[in-house]
Amino acid sequence: MNSDDEDLDCPLCMEEFDIADRNFRPCPCGYQICRFCWHHIKTNLNGRCPACRRTYTDQIAEFIPVSAEEILRSKREKKERERQNREMKDPTRRQLSNVRVVQKNLVYVLGLPSKYASAEHEFFKKYGKVLKLVMSKRTTAPSTNHPNATTSVGIYVTYARKEDAAKAIAGINGAVCGGRVLRASYGTTKYCTYYLRHMACPNPNCMYLHEPGDDVDSYNKENPTLE
Repeated sequence: MNSDDEDLDCPLCMEEFDIADRNFRPCPCGYQICRFCWHHIKTNLNGRCPACRRTYTDQIAEFIPVSAEEILRSKREKKERERQNREMKDPTRRQLSNVRVVQKNLVYVLGLPSKYASAEHEFFKKYGKVLKLVMSKRTTAPSTNHPNATTSVGIYVTYARKEDAAKAIAGINGAVCGGRVLRASYGTTKYCTYYLRHMACPNPNCMYLHEPGDDVDSYNKENPTLE
C-alpha cells in the first residue's frame, strides 16, 4: 500500500494493476488484489481473502469486460509514466522508481467505518500524537455477486513517534469493530517523481519521499513479500 494512487497498486505485492487487474473482482467483499496474488494465495497459501477471510473460489471471482475506451486510457497513462521515467536524470535515482519504503510512523488500517477518519478521534489518539490522517476510498461497481455499489475505506495515520505507530498496530490489528475484523500494518510509500528528477516538488502536502529512505526498510517490485 502506498499513500497516494492506491487504486493503481496491488496492496499485497505493490505491483501496479494492469487494465485487466483493475477489472478483476476476486471477492464479493470488494477487496481488490492482482490476479497473480489471487492465484498465489489460492495455490500456495491459505486460499482466503486477506480482508474478509472468505475462501477464494473461481465461482465468486468476477471479471468485468474491459471497454475500448478503458484500454486507450490505460495506454495513454502508461505512455505518460514512461515519458516521466525517461526524464529522470540520475541513473541511481531512476532505479528508485520501483522501490517502496516502509514508514515506521505510518499506520494503515482497513475495516473501520469512515466516521473514525479524524485525526482528533480518540480511537487513534489513545496510542499517541497523530500528525496527519488521510482516508482513501475505493468504490466497487455493482456486479452479480454484489448488486449494490460498495465502498471500502483505508485509513492512513501518521504518528509523531515510531513507538506510537507500533503500539497502534499491536492494538488494532485483529480487533473487531462493528462485526468486522480490523487489519493494521505499517504503511509504505514511494519516491516522489520530482525528487527522482532532481526537481523541487510543487506540492507542499505531497506524501511521497523527498529524501533517501533506510535500505533495511526498502524493497522493490521485483522482490515482493506476500503475507
